[in-house]
Amino acid sequence: MSDYKMNTKCVQSGYTPGNGEPRQIPIIQSTTFKYATSEDMGKLFDLEADGYFYTRLQNPTNDYVAAKICDLEGGTAAMLTSSGQAANFYAIFNIANCGDHVVASSTIYGGTYNLFHVTMRKMGIEFTFVEPDCSDEELEAAFRPNTKAVFGETIANPALTVFDIERFAKAAHAHGVPLIIDNTFATPVNCRPFEWGCDIVTHSTTKYMDGHGAGVGGCIVDSGKFDWMAHAEKFPGLCTPDDSYHGITYAERFGQAGAFITKATAQLMRDFGSIQSPQNAFLLNLGLESLHVRMARHCENGLAVAKFLKNHPKVSFVTYPGLEGDKYYDLAQKYMPNGTCGVVSFGVKGGRKAAETFMKHLKLAAIETHVADARTCCLHPASATHRQMNDAELVAAGITPDLVRMSCGIEDAEDLIADIAQALEQV
Repeated sequence: MSDYKMNTKCVQSGYTPGNGEPRQIPIIQSTTFKYATSEDMGKLFDLEADGYFYTRLQNPTNDYVAAKICDLEGGTAAMLTSSGQAANFYAIFNIANCGDHVVASSTIYGGTYNLFHVTMRKMGIEFTFVEPDCSDEELEAAFRPNTKAVFGETIANPALTVFDIERFAKAAHAHGVPLIIDNTFATPVNCRPFEWGCDIVTHSTTKYMDGHGAGVGGCIVDSGKFDWMAHAEKFPGLCTPDDSYHGITYAERFGQAGAFITKATAQLMRDFGSIQSPQNAFLLNLGLESLHVRMARHCENGLAVAKFLKNHPKVSFVTYPGLEGDKYYDLAQKYMPNGTCGVVSFGVKGGRKAAETFMKHLKLAAIETHVADARTCCLHPASATHRQMNDAELVAAGITPDLVRMSCGIEDAEDLIADIAQALEQV
């Protein structure tokens, strides 16, 4: 479907039924798959043939949906995971092991920060967090001889900083490592990071891609552009024989286009089993079919709410990269000229207590940990998703005690603004 426009890909890509086959992607709700001979199955275990033998590693329903997301991003291979957290973990752990190092943006989702800063540190992987607006000298100083990747978010959650993809890609490639970007908030409808030098893209498909709060999931997409063998000494997992698969060297056997995802599937999914359920993959595909329509409304509502909040006397600040005058407006116009996302961050004058009062009086917008949903939802990050951080870490992540994250759904913008207005009156 590479010759078709994005709108068509959202609806049609990933699965093409044959004569008399189901028009909708079938749900293959089976843990195992039958083969005529042990030899046939053995070829699958040796990675000598394509096919399925156990859903802990792969499932046809999942692969149809992964193929659609791969096409939307313009990649060469993709895999679904059980969550966005699993996707980010796999993307890093596929190339970084105990004793290795990763450079990451400091303004990333709190759950991802905790995954990197706490859990993966216990596994022996060190992370250096840099401000997305750091100087070239500061960025260069963050790299070490054992650095294996650079990580950022297209639009950070909830700080809404816009990642300068080209700049960080240039720095990563100068050190012979890939750039990994979480593209959850922008989605490929509004930004395709591969076109700006990114190498690996991840998603929490739970958000805009599903769009209806129905199923948790994640995805990893490989651009197929990073030359692993050119930096073989940095990536032995991809460029030297894997004894657990009879000495296969992934980068040689599957090339740039398939090595990364094949290893992540055959090795990490085999051992960790963080597979997305076929039922959730089916629901995800239903969401993808309307992604291009919904994203336009999310962005329209987000901008309308941001404009209203900007001039409100009880609002201390508004952050929305699609709002003219925003610190990241120019970068947003460069990477996302057709829209950013539906999430608006703002401060309520009076600090933490004022923010909590505002949220208590919302009627249409629901207080949820969720974000990027068809229904408008709201969160106070300092007491929820980022509550594990101390004050210094909150500031580094772009979070203040009065910050409210509002994810504008696809309702009528006038109703959303009216709900916000009446809640602010109570502060």
